[in-house]
Amino acid sequence: MYLIENKTFASLCDLQYMNLQTKIALPPREPKIDYESEVVLLGSCFAENIGKKFEYFKFRNCINPLGILFHPKAIETFLWMATQDEKYTETDLFYHNERWHCFDAHSSLSNSDQDTLLLGLNDALTRTKEEIQSATHIFITLGTAWVYRLKTLDMIVANCHKIPQKEFDKELLSVKEVEQCLQNCMNLIQSLNSAAQIIFTVSPVRHSKDGFVENTRSKSHLIAAVHKTIEESESFDYFPSYEIMMDELRDYRFYGSDMIHPSELAIQYIWELFSEIWVSEKAKNTMKQVEEVQKGLTHRPFNPNSEKYTSFLKKLTSKKNQLQQEYPFMSF
Repeated sequence: MYLIENKTFASLCDLQYMNLQTKIALPPREPKIDYESEVVLLGSCFAENIGKKFEYFKFRNCINPLGILFHPKAIETFLWMATQDEKYTETDLFYHNERWHCFDAHSSLSNSDQDTLLLGLNDALTRTKEEIQSATHIFITLGTAWVYRLKTLDMIVANCHKIPQKEFDKELLSVKEVEQCLQNCMNLIQSLNSAAQIIFTVSPVRHSKDGFVENTRSKSHLIAAVHKTIEESESFDYFPSYEIMMDELRDYRFYGSDMIHPSELAIQYIWELFSEIWVSEKAKNTMKQVEEVQKGLTHRPFNPNSEKYTSFLKKLTSKKNQLQQEYPFMSF
């Protein structure tokens, strides 16, 4: 028997039966999300990751109409524009690298045609107001407390659109400033819909370009401000995606190839924890049926002309029709 620091090899093998993770306590939350719910997700790219899960399972949802918004000031500006019936005009746009952009929106909305961009921006505002008015759950994911202020206009931007950094001043929002942003966001949402449950989360994506120490400072400001805000109202809640990534998934195998973003495995892990406490049991049963259809639609047969495959398609169509009869909003 081999001896390793006074421990036998056999005793070391017993480690496989030990719990080698620290677990985050996740009590059930209310009100549950089901297929009657309407979910709005705003903020950092982690909102997109979770939003894609809602999309896959065919929940009614709205994900970042102005694209990814990384910091709380950008989310506040967006909610102000949407809830106050503001409109973007040509003076809010600028031309750079052969495309038109808006400092309030993500570059995914940028366009080579000015009118197309304006139409997309204002449609997003109109749609967002409608979605907020009917939403049952609104998730706000905060990515960073670092912001960039455009020197010429003295304004904090949502996206720099690859304009040289010398045109901006980089600032770290204080805990108090983040808290005020969040409170303003809540007031704007509740002015349209006081019944919606608002859930905050802090993105587990590390903003390494800011620097790792700077990223830690940023996340700490966000977390402190979020918890100060939710302490003051029962209408606010918190889902600890950041803490799950940092503590339960403390291993680089749970990161993508850039070692910064969560891997698909990590996103799936966090989604399963999320659905465990937020999604109703009835909805989970429907999710299983939806997944059967989704997997069936991606199935590629060896022989598409076989009787077996024809029978498979008939059963798949029947499952899809049953779901759509119960939930007419579902589209596959």
